[in-house]
Formats: sequence, structure tokens, C-alpha cells
Amino acid sequence: MHRSFSPFTILSGISLAALTLASPALSGTLDAASKVDAVTVYPDAAQVTRIAEVDIPAGATSVVFKGLPMALDPSSLRVEGAGGVPIQIGSVETRVAPVQQQPPENALSEKLRKLNGDREVTQARLSALQSKKTMIERFAQASPEKLGDKAAPMDVEKWAGAWDAVGEGLARLAEENQTLRQRLADIEQDIRAVQASNRTPAQRTQPTRDVTVEIEAQGGTRSRLVLIYRVAGAGWQPLYDARLESKGNEKPVMQLVRRAQVAQRTGEDWTNIELSVSTVRAQRGTQAPDVMAQRIRIFEPRPVPLPRSAASNEVARRADLPMASGMVAAPAPAALAADKSKDEERAREVEATIESGTYEAQFRVPGRIDVPTDGSQRSLRIASQTIEPSLIVKTSPSMDATAYLEASFTNKEEAPLLPGEVNIQRDGMYVGKGAFRLVAPGEDARLGFGADERVKVTRVPVSRRENTPGWMGANKTEKQDFRTTIRNLHPFAVKVNVIDRIPISEDTNIVIEALATNTAATEKQVEERRGVMGWTFDLAPNGSKEIRLGWQIRWPKDKQVLSETLPDGAR
Repeated sequence: MHRSFSPFTILSGISLAALTLASPALSGTLDAASKVDAVTVYPDAAQVTRIAEVDIPAGATSVVFKGLPMALDPSSLRVEGAGGVPIQIGSVETRVAPVQQQPPENALSEKLRKLNGDREVTQARLSALQSKKTMIERFAQASPEKLGDKAAPMDVEKWAGAWDAVGEGLARLAEENQTLRQRLADIEQDIRAVQASNRTPAQRTQPTRDVTVEIEAQGGTRSRLVLIYRVAGAGWQPLYDARLESKGNEKPVMQLVRRAQVAQRTGEDWTNIELSVSTVRAQRGTQAPDVMAQRIRIFEPRPVPLPRSAASNEVARRADLPMASGMVAAPAPAALAADKSKDEERAREVEATIESGTYEAQFRVPGRIDVPTDGSQRSLRIASQTIEPSLIVKTSPSMDATAYLEASFTNKEEAPLLPGEVNIQRDGMYVGKGAFRLVAPGEDARLGFGADERVKVTRVPVSRRENTPGWMGANKTEKQDFRTTIRNLHPFAVKVNVIDRIPISEDTNIVIEALATNTAATEKQVEERRGVMGWTFDLAPNGSKEIRLGWQIRWPKDKQVLSETLPDGAR
């Protein structure tokens, strides 16, 4: 995001030293009250533009931007600005500001200590009352003959007095017990209140950075300083909505809406900012890696010391076996593995007014928005376009005997379609989620729009035969033959693409031959995948078509064959 300011002069370290010697008096230090004004978010980082209005006195001044995020890249710091008098900018320095822990309030701590003491005293008095009550109850339960002097029976005339004494004692204990329990409840409530008030507000738990900018002004002036830096912990990813309207023989129309999902945990809130998103990956490498020489040599196993047992001998022998390809690969350094993972990261992008260059595109979101630093995701609509795609019904019957509707189109926008999730709707109904791979401007893209229930696909085996050779035979043979039938139940013609395969072999002992009854493929190799072929044709209303595909395999009778599916990308 480009901004125009009256340029300051940026001094080197030598010039700043000379300037300092020429100014006998320094004006001191100023804290810049700055705010984030604009942010450009990359898929893996962000560039932040901070603005501060500062009254700068004449002479040399240190302007300090405090509380900047720890994730700030010091090497990315740039300072711009404008003022009413000539101003020169010297060095820019960053320092880590550690977290300052505030001690608890002394008065609250003392009050809490006293309340805890009162609670202990009240609990002790309650315990003493309980003991006293137990003694009075034991006296009341004693026989009259045990209450007189020398265990002699108590006179009958004294019984009423004893009863009154026991009753009055228990009544006083009950009253005192109730008072103490109420007192204990009040103390507990006061303790909870003090503990709640002693909880200080949420404080900064991570260190921050302070940035100091040295400035020399020829006179006092109101200056606008702009601090620009790159910060980690932010990013965005693209989201898409694809809505297809297909009505029989009419031309299909697809509405493609771009969205950007922005989130950040940089340590600073972005409040009321101008937001842009860029397709550039700021943390990716800037040039292709160097290609080093590769040497092939004969594998020479290490000498293995004589083992103590046959089992340990077998373990040692296997440890020195070469790889199946006949080559031994040196272990890759950890740094190379890390670089490879970076190269394989998925690209991402975002929206609004597009500003495209030769190598990147940037979308500027209209208005101002807030993006908090809590990692919450903010979804923004960036652009939309109306497309007239080409439709085809595609099926892979060896994997799934279902016909799927697929739309293809050319990306005519100035920005690429970055890899991202696509919400798919067909004729107003949600049918699922798809995904875009990276589609450059001018490149073709494809999207699936769910199953087409009016195109029926069946694949059945015509024959399968396995020949076990006799005692004189050298090879085993196996023959498989399949028939695929496609029926169009639509009242209009559809274009159909059928993808199927025959096995391949890289072993000269295994011979695979296609059957003469096979239907000739219109595409002998799909996307350069060996053995994968395709048939594309138009199917009339209520029409049907059959495709035959079969093969025969021969291999030595003393061997076993294994079927495996090659991973995507293998050719």
C-alpha cells in the first residue's frame, strides 16, 4: 500500500554521530502514541503500517514506539514521515520489553490475612461449644444415683434444679452456636470478596518490542511518523462459492464468488484499519535452489564382524543390503527436508479492488475493518464473476459406477485462483464441497457439481479366466474382460467422458496384452498416466453406449504377482 509523504533524510551511523556532536543539547525522549492504520496480509505473514502524530522539538530527539509485537521482524523496519521543517531520521533500534509482574496490593493482603485469622478463631470457638454441649448431654443422661456426693443418689428435691441447669445450658449453647456460625459465614463472604478484588486485570503475558527512532529537527514541528514492519502470526486463505444454473438445452451459467478468510495472532489488535491481501508468500524463498553434482558408484558393503548367532548374522546381513533400485541414497540433510516442506506449502490469496502486477495480485478491501489478535477468522467477500462453463458428465467405473457433472472454464481474471475450498451449489441446491488447485490467469479449471442421477453407469465382467500350466508349462496366464454401459435418461444430449485403465508392468517377466475386442479409446493416455485411457462422446437423449476393455497377463509359473495402485504424481 503506497503512501505519499514529504521524505525525511535517512542518515547512516557516521552521519548520525556527526550530527550528534554538532548538537550540544539533546531534546530528550518522546513516547509516540501510535495506531495501526493499514495492513497488507500475505498467506503467511503481514505488513503493518503504524502512524503517530508527534510534536518534535528542535534538536535531537529519540521517538519511542512502545508495545509492538514480539513477532515483528526487526530487519523489515522502515520509517517514513513528514513535518513542517527539515527533519532527518537517524538510526532505528529495537529492544525487547520484558513482562513486568505487578506485586499484589499490600492493604488487600493484610485484610485477607486478618480475615483468615478471624475464621480460625471462630472455628475454634465452635469446636469448643461442641465439646461443652457433649459434656452437658452426658450429664443429663447420667442416673440420679451417680450425681450426688461420693456417688450417692441425688436428693429428689434437687432434681428439678438439675433439669433447669441442663436446659438453660443447652439453650445458651444453641444461641451462641448460631451466632458463631453466622459470624463464620460473614467471614467467608468477606474473604471471597477480597480475593475477587485482588485479582488484577488480565496483563500482558508475552514480552513486546520497543522501537526507538533517532530524529534531528531544525525547529519544533508537528510531525507525522509512519512505521512499517513485517510480522509473523498472520495469514489468509481463499474460499469460493460456485453456483451453477443448468437448464436443459440452455447455456449453463456459473456464478463464482471469491472470499478471503483472514486471521491473526500477532499480539496486536488491528482496529479500524485499511486491509489488503496479497498473493505473495512473504516467508517463501526468493530464488531456485542450487543443483549440486550427483555421483553414482558401486555399492560396497561394510565388513560385518563375526556374529555370535545365526539370528544376529541375518540381522547384520540385511542391514547392509542395497536398495531395490541398486543405488544407495545418502541421507538428506534436515535443512533440505525443511526447504522441501516450504516449497510444498499451499498458496493462498484475498479480495476487493484488484491491483495486479506481473508476478502477484493484491486485493484492497473497501472501508475499514477490525481484525482482533485472538485468531478468530474474518471472512470477506472480495470479487465475483459470471462464467459460461462447458459441461461434461464424467465417470470412472472401475472405481465408482456413478456419473458426475463437471464444469470446465478458463480463468480470465488478472489474479490466479489460489488453492482453496469451494462450496458447490447446483440449480439452487447445495451438493457438497470441492477444491481448486492453483489456476493461473489463462489456465483452464475444472469443478465437480455432484452426481448426475439421470446418467446410469454399469460395469460388469464379461469373462475372467486363469490358466494354471501343466508340469511342462512355463507361464501362468490370466484374462479379464469388462463391459461398461452408459445410458442417458435426460431429454437432451449430454457429453460423456469415461475413464478406465489396464494394468502396466515394469518387469520383463510379466507380459500384459490388451484384448482385440477392446473399444478404441479417444484418449490413449490421460494426464500422462500410463495405462489410464479415456473415451469422450456425445450421448443422445435416452441413448446408450457400450465400452469393452480387457487384458491378458502372463508371468512365470514359479512367481506370484501383486497388484498395486501407483500414487498420484507417479508416471
